[in-house]
Amino acid sequence: MSHSLRSLVYTALFAALFIVMSYIKIPLGFTAVPLSLQPLAVMLAGAFLGPVYGFLSIFSVIALAAVGLPLIQGNGGLSLMLGFTGGFLWMFPVCAWAVGLATGRLLRSRGLARQKTLRAGALFVTIFFCGSLSYLAGVPWYTHVADISLSKAMVAAMYPFLPGDVIKAVVATILVLALRAYAPQLQTATRRRGSGYAGEFASKS
Repeated sequence: MSHSLRSLVYTALFAALFIVMSYIKIPLGFTAVPLSLQPLAVMLAGAFLGPVYGFLSIFSVIALAAVGLPLIQGNGGLSLMLGFTGGFLWMFPVCAWAVGLATGRLLRSRGLARQKTLRAGALFVTIFFCGSLSYLAGVPWYTHVADISLSKAMVAAMYPFLPGDVIKAVVATILVLALRAYAPQLQTATRRRGSGYAGEFASKS
């Protein structure tokens, strides 16, 4: 299978993963934002596909949902995109791009190649913060739609979700470290660079 076709297949698979994980949600009575596994899918898409295809995998779902396809928790259309969770949805592709860019550079770092504990810690912090960029748009948009203060919006749409985001980042970190040799992003980097840490990963696949 050519690299381009393989990348498209993986992009479609992670888009499907994002759709499936959007259905796994826990409604919280005090806020219109449910607890879901969408951020985990975003983190994994970025880490395994890299910035470009990670972005495309999530953006394709958001774009199709925006035109009406029921892909986000069985819903779609502009009412969803402009609703309470709209700001988060818009930012998810950006989060995937950021995760892919940052983790790719981190895992190719020779300085961290032999420091497994430090590498794992740095990867967790990177995935957590890049995956949490959705709050930059999600909280202000929630403030606008709910017509409440920013502080109240943070209590309703940010603070309760941070512990869950930590757990999702831990899960993503474990999966990336366990399956890193099969990440298309790292294999692509190996072909371009031909050496270094990424080369070590690809040689194991």
